[in-house]
Amino acid sequence: MKLKKEYIVHSAGGESFLVPTGGADFSGIVKGNETFGAVLDLLKEETTEAELITSMKSRFDAPEGAIERDVQKVINELRKIGALDG
Repeated sequence: MKLKKEYIVHSAGGESFLVPTGGADFSGIVKGNETFGAVLDLLKEETTEAELITSMKSRFDAPEGAIERDVQKVINELRKIGALDG
């Protein structure tokens, strides 16, 4: 899976934003924390959910299962708005 080219990722002040361009079906801005931004950055390239989780585990020290839940939540939200290819 990969973030569709119709979406731009921007980070500022510890927050991350996903902004659709004119070609996207979604209209609005999605705002999230540092974890959200890290997942978006990884999704700029083709990857799998398992690869996302492995990369996130190397970046963040979190309780067992928390990273998996966070990654799944981000993926579900991105699928809901049509921001993912694959």
